[in-house]
Amino acid sequence: MTDVVQIGAAPLALERVWASDFPELSRPVSPAPTPRPRLLAINDEVAHDFGLDPEYLAGGEGIRLLTGESAWPGSTPVAQVYAGHQWGVFKPILGDGRAALLGERRDRDGRLHDLHLKGIGPTSMSRVDGFATVGPMLREFLMGEAMHALGVPTTRALAVVATGSARDLDGVVQPGAVLARTASSHVRVGSFEFVRAQGDPALLRRLADHVIARHYPGAAVAESPYRALLVEIVEATASLTADWMRTGFVHGVLSTDNVLVSAETIDYGPCAFLDAYEPGAYFSSIDQLGRYAYDRQPPIMRWNLERLGHALAPLLADDPSIGERVAVEVVDAFDYRYRWHWAVAFREKLGLDDRADLAIAAELAQTALDLLAEHEVDFTGFWRDLATAADGDERPIRDRFLGPVAGLDAWLIWWRTQSPDAALIRAVNPVYIARNHIVEEVLASAVEGDLGPFEELLDLLRDPFTERGSEYRRFTWPAPEGAPRHRTFCGT
Repeated sequence: MTDVVQIGAAPLALERVWASDFPELSRPVSPAPTPRPRLLAINDEVAHDFGLDPEYLAGGEGIRLLTGESAWPGSTPVAQVYAGHQWGVFKPILGDGRAALLGERRDRDGRLHDLHLKGIGPTSMSRVDGFATVGPMLREFLMGEAMHALGVPTTRALAVVATGSARDLDGVVQPGAVLARTASSHVRVGSFEFVRAQGDPALLRRLADHVIARHYPGAAVAESPYRALLVEIVEATASLTADWMRTGFVHGVLSTDNVLVSAETIDYGPCAFLDAYEPGAYFSSIDQLGRYAYDRQPPIMRWNLERLGHALAPLLADDPSIGERVAVEVVDAFDYRYRWHWAVAFREKLGLDDRADLAIAAELAQTALDLLAEHEVDFTGFWRDLATAADGDERPIRDRFLGPVAGLDAWLIWWRTQSPDAALIRAVNPVYIARNHIVEEVLASAVEGDLGPFEELLDLLRDPFTERGSEYRRFTWPAPEGAPRHRTFCGT
């Protein structure tokens, strides 16, 4: 590590909260040297929000900070330790196998966020070599910005740096990269699972107190703070899951080590967006049975919360069996809370405000989804075209069904009786999403050294509700007819 760095008199200081408070859940790590680091993308908005100068970070010393080779003042890089259920099977130790938490920094509102690097080389918990490549790291940058613009809670990238070294993946050589990302924290469901498995009630209490203080301070003043903590996590997770469903997002690998208790979306390796509406769609190359399919996301998130409830049970009552019952009771509320958030989200997608009956809106939405599934209609395009229909022109909607469709006329008449608002429809239904085939196209160009297509798509996804000129129409189209089914990969 080199000496610490300052910009003028203002230090690039980080706090050392996790590394200091949880040495039991941290392992020291030293990011690997990079022979020829080169900045590929930097997030000016995130940098400014954390009081960082993007121009400095884009320079020689700044880039070395973004790869972890230069020391941020106050930084103690650590790999976090956690467990997790992967594909339903408990793994007692997983942890950061190619990542380092550098420390924490406050945003302009004083809120604490992690600064985290991915692709820094091997740690003591590496399953493979610990390095990452340009395509998957730029994907995470792109997807985080897309989700943020869609109003979905998410981790966000600060920067992606090409390392100048190569990585051999099954005989295919890819250029290496490091991702710098931020999150309100990286505490996972699997973090609590690891601690519960250690049988250390004091550490479990400390971790829960940390999460309360950092994410859910209202729970601290509740009569039963740890029960209140679980209630708040269930509520936030129900809302996040409804956000995924309203946007047609398929995460792809919702193991408990990939689920944050802050209810932010993390890890965009095998994710995808729906083109044609297919409730059972899944895209991950390793998800052989569709465990993490689009329509299975709500039940799998409830299942993950059950694992969290089990981990927290010792804090919920003096008698462990009573604590387990309390956890079950709290997590049982997920189904109702998810359905409520889902109904509210789709009521807005229909262009109906909060005066519209929620039960009617939910029935309208589900009937529409049934029609989309039956006729393989583009999910994003249908909801956006409702704005044109609300303005009086139903042709774009009807054209999506390729001919007369039984039930569509009746549905449109029923929908119109609810007085939909075209402006609301346009405000919540995007024109542009990260279409899978276009994402692959721009990432392939970036790997070859042309970042222009990536930057063009990024610009669209940061303002997804504003319709651009006809030259951008192709970004609204699904994959060409006859294209092979999209497949995604975890990036490791």
